[in-house]
Amino acid sequence: MSQKPRSRTKDTASPKSDEPVIHGAVPPRDVLLKFIADNPERASKREVAKAFGIKGAARVELKDLLRDLEDEGLLQKKRKSLVRPGALPPVTVLDITTRDKDGELIGRPAEWPEEEGAAPAVLIRQSGGGKNGKRKVPTAGLNDRVVAKIFPSKSETGPAYTARIIKVIDKRRAAALGVIRMFDDGSARLMPIDRRDNEIAIDETALNGAKDGDLVEADVKRSGRYGLPRGEVLTIVGSLASEKAVSMIAIHSHGIPHIFPKDVIDEADAAKPATMKNREDWRDVPLVTIDPADAKDHDDAVFAEPDERPENEGGVVVTVAIADVSWYVRHKSALDREALKRGNSVYFPDRVVPMLPERISNDLCSLREGEDRPAMAVRMVFSKDGRKASHTFHRIMMKSAAKLSYQQAQAAIDGRTDEKTGPLLEPVLKPLWAAYETMRRGRDRRQPLELDMPERRILLKEDGTVDKVVVPPRLDAHKLIEEMMIQANVAAAETLEKKRQALIYRTHDAPSLSKQESLREFLATLSIPLAKGGNLRANSFNGILAKAEQSPQKDLINEMVLRSQSQAVYSPENGGHFGLNLMKYAHFTSPIRRYADLIVHRALVAALHLGEGGLEREEEEQLDDIAAEISTFERRAMAAERETVDRLIAHHLAGRIGESFDGRVAGVTRSGLFIALPEYGADGFVPVSTLGGDYYVHDEVRQALVGERSNLGYQLGDNVEVQLVEAIPLAGALRFEMLSSGRKLPAPTRSFHKSKTGRPMRGGGAGRRSGRGQR
Repeated sequence: MSQKPRSRTKDTASPKSDEPVIHGAVPPRDVLLKFIADNPERASKREVAKAFGIKGAARVELKDLLRDLEDEGLLQKKRKSLVRPGALPPVTVLDITTRDKDGELIGRPAEWPEEEGAAPAVLIRQSGGGKNGKRKVPTAGLNDRVVAKIFPSKSETGPAYTARIIKVIDKRRAAALGVIRMFDDGSARLMPIDRRDNEIAIDETALNGAKDGDLVEADVKRSGRYGLPRGEVLTIVGSLASEKAVSMIAIHSHGIPHIFPKDVIDEADAAKPATMKNREDWRDVPLVTIDPADAKDHDDAVFAEPDERPENEGGVVVTVAIADVSWYVRHKSALDREALKRGNSVYFPDRVVPMLPERISNDLCSLREGEDRPAMAVRMVFSKDGRKASHTFHRIMMKSAAKLSYQQAQAAIDGRTDEKTGPLLEPVLKPLWAAYETMRRGRDRRQPLELDMPERRILLKEDGTVDKVVVPPRLDAHKLIEEMMIQANVAAAETLEKKRQALIYRTHDAPSLSKQESLREFLATLSIPLAKGGNLRANSFNGILAKAEQSPQKDLINEMVLRSQSQAVYSPENGGHFGLNLMKYAHFTSPIRRYADLIVHRALVAALHLGEGGLEREEEEQLDDIAAEISTFERRAMAAERETVDRLIAHHLAGRIGESFDGRVAGVTRSGLFIALPEYGADGFVPVSTLGGDYYVHDEVRQALVGERSNLGYQLGDNVEVQLVEAIPLAGALRFEMLSSGRKLPAPTRSFHKSKTGRPMRGGGAGRRSGRGQR
């Protein structure tokens, strides 16, 4: 029987359904899901209720329905909004990768979780926006990276989304990066680093001194309809025989800006030291910097003392001072435009690509020992049980009493003072450690996520070759600085929120329901329970990690808990920080190397009326775009750093083909096993086709490959011995053959993909896994 047409109010945008939708009543599940998919900008509980006219007791029914849809994995909560799993946020960073059959540009999200399958295609609108299409829209082309406003497509064919470009982040570079290969007939070609690019023919007169094996930048001069494009060498980056060139591959392949334009350098060189205007004089406070021994810039300093007030007996006062970058880097200046373009500093084993020129980062804003420097300081008062009772922000002039390394400060506390730390032990260092002990009580009560995933560091020789890979010891000095920085970040977020000042938060969502369920199924195979429901806290995982501490599966469980976590991002909306178990958190403590922190500094200057360099209204209106950009740039930096390590290790091991290595199963796929080499901090791949004479079944729950007939196999976390059979330095890829026999494993619990020995299988390259980026 046909139904009467539904009436729509101005606020109702409900899609069609087999059931009538009554305004003011909770809509059917399918209607609600389609509304959220079609209206991502109106997907908070409040907006949904408004759209359907839901009031009073019906709001409770709506809340219950939304919770049921979350529990079933049909919705995910992201910050204050609800989204369909796999849906794009309203503002997204896109890479324009191709054209459709009509010549229209197609983009895909710059960052997309592998577990959600292929990234959705987005049709790029190039026409004007606004009324009558008169708004000016930036023009983009192939290979550009853009910030775009996302709209669900109304067409039943083609991409699921359309997009309007807000800003072009990175224009396509004219220069190509690759390796020169010389041939017997005297001809030469550029073999591109990016495998998606074409080879380029280089005439002998266009080599400009480049030799076989040189890593070069080349300009594509012409490209006809037939034959290879032709080009000319612009710059010789280095030789692949030297590992110093390896980081340049990542810099170029990820489009990381690494050369400061002349106007940026000129502006930095012209900068003058800050004055005392609108500043408090704190030069008598014995603040000290504690950093890695090889640090070249020092952007944070600390001091602590007992709180002498009787009402806070046993309490402490902790001061954190941060370089006042906002004084030097003003909105719309050349320095500011370049800093936003970079987003953050990028750290490689052999070099740093800084966010700001050395004149700023290593000189005027580096808190050098014994020199006057401008800073933003926060003075925090903690009770004896570690609770932060109050805090105040100040714009100051300071003078660092000492530059110390982590090892130097720790040695002094452990009774091994030197000429510098001896006089500082009683008045400065012991009060710092006493304050940390107090703050640690609050941290223990808060119970942030306690993953035990040590990070390895590559040490290079003077010639740039790999010397060794080390795991630096985790000292109390590291933990002291980390906790003081975390509390300073919390204080910044709290102050700005109280002042109703726009800012950029550092947010970290709880694990998605689908990831929770995958982890729950895995832990069940080890008889470890994980509670169901959407209200998991960090300490829920800490209990699991504590149980695993003395277990042979300790590394395996830590790895699986890490994989279940969401990725931290920047956002102008507060979503809390799951990993740190904090309700309010913003990055404030590293404005020399992170643009997010510079925004927070400007916000504090504006909100507290501390003088020049505050956040401007125009910036506030752009915070959505800025947060999306710098989140993407952070991923870019992490990928570049990881790939550089992979290439360095592959280059280092290229001469050791045929040797055996102790490894650990670090990843399990239907195609084979990723094997981590703990001694080197990188991993390679064992194709399933080389494992042995059995059909191997991919058990997703147990993260294992299991022989169908023998039940012998390999599980995530297993210690194994492998033989290196191939190393490809340019790709950072290692391929192994398994030497260890499989161990007896339970039969797979479900029907999974099967792979037969001898069948051609395509393996992946090397790829380390890291917990970085959550804090």
